[in-house]
Amino acid sequence: MTTRRTRGDGSVRPRTGDARRRMVEGAIESLRSHGASATSVDRVLASTGAPRGSVYHHFPGGRTELISDAITAAGSFMSTFIEELTREHDPLTALDEFAAFWRRTLVDSDFRSGCPVFAVAVETNDDTPEFARAAVEIFARWHRALAEMLVRENVAQARANRLATLTVAAFEGAIALARAQHDITPLEDVVDELRVVLGSVAPA
Repeated sequence: MTTRRTRGDGSVRPRTGDARRRMVEGAIESLRSHGASATSVDRVLASTGAPRGSVYHHFPGGRTELISDAITAAGSFMSTFIEELTREHDPLTALDEFAAFWRRTLVDSDFRSGCPVFAVAVETNDDTPEFARAAVEIFARWHRALAEMLVRENVAQARANRLATLTVAAFEGAIALARAQHDITPLEDVVDELRVVLGSVAPA
């Protein structure tokens, strides 16, 4: 039987088994809370309980490979989520569902957890330009999904592109402000204004 232990957020994770997966998850959580510069192998090992000997077995490139894999995994998860929302819902419903996700994330983490992709994008990372390149690709995927949803609602391509940029930028900024202020109000304000803008061009 696999031993399980409780995380700080009340969920459980295996104590043994897939050390690589646990380390990627731990790196994602560290990026969300501390950013790339403060995400170290030691921090990830401490938070996950993964054996030190597994680091270079699973990540021959060390810290850089671990963080790169974490960015890829986090970006893939969020991109899939956004693509499903924009494919299955009208713009206002998709907006509300996405806002609900971030409302829960911020409140449940006591405003410690932000967007791991944004955390990487805003740091210089001169020694690891691959982090920034990965973030650019992920943001582009989000932008494309949002723009395509708006085009399906008969919004002109050029404006759909601008509105997609506005939506991504507004959410990322609101999340950062909410964390800094320890208050959900910036997110609520942004969502209210985006509802007005999106509702005017693509009514449900």
